[in-house]
Amino acid sequence: MKFKLIYPRWAKLARQTEFHLPPHGPVVFAAALPGSVDIDFIDENLETIDFDDPVDFVGISMMLTVQVKRGWEIADIYREKGVKVIFGGIATMLHAEETLEHADSVFLGEAESRMEQVLADFHNNCLQPCYNFIDQRPDIGLVGPARRDLLNRKLYNYKGVQMVDLVHASRGCRFNCYPCAVSYLGGRDFRPRPIDRAIEEMAGIDNNRLFIVDNSLAQNTQWEMDLFREMIPLKKKWCSHPIEDKPEVLDLAARAGAWYVYQAVFDTSDLIRERIKRYHDHGIGVEGTILLGLDSHTEDSIRKLIDFLLEIELDLAEFTVLTPFPHTRAFADMEKQNRILSYDWDQYSADRVVYQPKNMSPEKLQELLDYAWNSFYADEPQKIKMVKLFQQVVRKEMEDDTFKPRDRSLAGQAFGRTVRP
Repeated sequence: MKFKLIYPRWAKLARQTEFHLPPHGPVVFAAALPGSVDIDFIDENLETIDFDDPVDFVGISMMLTVQVKRGWEIADIYREKGVKVIFGGIATMLHAEETLEHADSVFLGEAESRMEQVLADFHNNCLQPCYNFIDQRPDIGLVGPARRDLLNRKLYNYKGVQMVDLVHASRGCRFNCYPCAVSYLGGRDFRPRPIDRAIEEMAGIDNNRLFIVDNSLAQNTQWEMDLFREMIPLKKKWCSHPIEDKPEVLDLAARAGAWYVYQAVFDTSDLIRERIKRYHDHGIGVEGTILLGLDSHTEDSIRKLIDFLLEIELDLAEFTVLTPFPHTRAFADMEKQNRILSYDWDQYSADRVVYQPKNMSPEKLQELLDYAWNSFYADEPQKIKMVKLFQQVVRKEMEDDTFKPRDRSLAGQAFGRTVRP
């Protein structure tokens, strides 16, 4: 059976330097398919879909809300041709009812151990409209290595510079952050993969640079330290979401190859200031993820926050506005308060204001988003800050003899300056 797996395109953040990372969800899903299935993967952000290419069954994997309308368009084209379409992925779970209108079937939840039944139903012409496993999560030990062999490796770099491969060591998140849907998608229980299985997958990735995409590594101190300890011999260099703010954890993370973290900066407190300093003291860079438009934010507090970001010397910053994605606490609150201004999912890109802020107009918040980007990168453009972060990983790689010399000249071409170790 020929199964075409499609990852729909979407518009990137307007102010962000555009590069493409290999998608994680589709290749993790593909690993749950039987080996007898002939999978053709298309990342529409970088490749063109040939709708005339013969195919038996189409799967559409959607991660982001801004992908859903394009995903529906793709499905409609195939279904007009008589090809059955199944949807899966995070955004499918967030928009299941609407997606059903464009699908023969939707799959909700985690795919391990479930796809044999779905494919049997397809072959027997009795595909169910919805396979709902959101509350029936499989044994985490069943998660195997993602099918990275399906990726066109030449496409996933930045002007020739090798970027990162995505991998995960756990699912679920014990936190329940206001704008986040993870508690709905993956549950509030922290579910770590067996460390030996996660390490085996990392070791098998033909790339020295990884992005550990777990929602947060700061879930369980002992697990976190055990994971980092086992990662040390791999000599991989990696970025991740937050690491626990304890000296013994940060020390192991640095020894394990921590390159930089994505760290939410939500206020101007000494707690945040000291946390960023401790990352830097351990040689770990920080890309601040800055969410504007919370109910506690005023125009003055946002301007003070931007000043604070410059003081604490973040390596990079990414600015977004609060976006009330379905199945989040933000969505529930704002819908109840009649504050959602648009349900056009193409606008849910996190750089457009789609709700009524509490302390300012939507137009003022949009203006402050531009102010944040302009102010933070006024003295040093984003590309220059990126090359400095790249220099950090080059130094780390040279120290342990894993640096590929070809990257140095390519980085110079990519960023327009010399990369020195």
